[in-house]
Amino acid sequence: MYKIMTPGPVQVPENVRLARSRSTTNADLDPVFYDEYKELCELISSLLHTSNETLILSGEGILGLEAACATLTEPGDKVLVLDNGIYGAGFADFVSMYGGEPTLYTTNYLNEIDVDELTAYLEKHHDFKYATVVHCDTPSGVLNDVHKICPLLKSYGILTVVDSVSGMFGNPLDIEKGQLDVVCGGSQKAVSAPPGLTFVTVSDDAKKAMENRKVPVASFYCNLNIFKDYYKKQWFPYTMPISDIYGLAAAMENIKNDTELYARHHRIAKAVRKAIQAAGLENHLQSGFSDTVTVFNVPEGIHADDILEHMQRKHHIMLSGSFGNLAGKVIRIGHMGANANEADMTATMAALEETLNYLGWESEESLLSSFVKYLNH
Repeated sequence: MYKIMTPGPVQVPENVRLARSRSTTNADLDPVFYDEYKELCELISSLLHTSNETLILSGEGILGLEAACATLTEPGDKVLVLDNGIYGAGFADFVSMYGGEPTLYTTNYLNEIDVDELTAYLEKHHDFKYATVVHCDTPSGVLNDVHKICPLLKSYGILTVVDSVSGMFGNPLDIEKGQLDVVCGGSQKAVSAPPGLTFVTVSDDAKKAMENRKVPVASFYCNLNIFKDYYKKQWFPYTMPISDIYGLAAAMENIKNDTELYARHHRIAKAVRKAIQAAGLENHLQSGFSDTVTVFNVPEGIHADDILEHMQRKHHIMLSGSFGNLAGKVIRIGHMGANANEADMTATMAALEETLNYLGWESEESLLSSFVKYLNH
């Protein structure tokens, strides 16, 4: 078995695995499960600091992103796609798929979105129904300040769809403070449950736009409107994956009870980045570092696949490469959720140092020693 130190899926705590083995009922007919589902949705909303309704959908995180776009987009709608990463650009496909007209606002992929530059852009270009923004764009690890970006968009009457699948519960996220309309999360990242669930939190403004459409949503499974009054009617639009939801409930209780959650993520992430720099490696980003994933450039003369293969074969630790324009160029370390602990990260840094040395790289300082030093300062 590998120690999964990737930026999702991550390691799953024992209590989450055990919760998924509970005896199940008929999720369509049992009123107790409707209560459990609703209470879990309300817990997620409270952990994200909002009274907006949360819906849990049966599907991996991308389902939530597509469902948000499918339910908001009508043919001809103009949508602003904030693009400073592979996932950021990817929103344009969902918008086009449902008949919308995406406008890409593309910035340097090595940095977070500059709010002042976006402000200047919006002064001249703001005729959009909604905008999409990625909180943490996992392929590069860039973190965008949605708490500043979304209120700016809201000031022009632009709704927001936020992909926080890899951001939430590793980086602080306050939906009310940020005036976020639709926020998408997933089970397999910092939540630390197995893949298979996405959850979407929807503001009243977004609901109004979704429900007052002129044309029907061009999907069933990706239509958030089909959940309307599910609790009052005691009717789900499709059978809920009850075991997955039991696991998600346990994971959310872990988050609720973790008083050091954000401080620990930040401390570990900062130590990893400083150690990489001290050792003579190069952090991929220039700014906008997420507390959930660190991305560094593969040293010249070494192949990314060789690093990943040696880490798995010799140390039984799994890291990730990336894809798109970053394929073969970077290595990603996931220090989110259950991965964000000192023991596993120390083992990972030790293994990575040995791996790089084995492949011929000479460090300026010990990667492991630097990590331990910065972890305690």
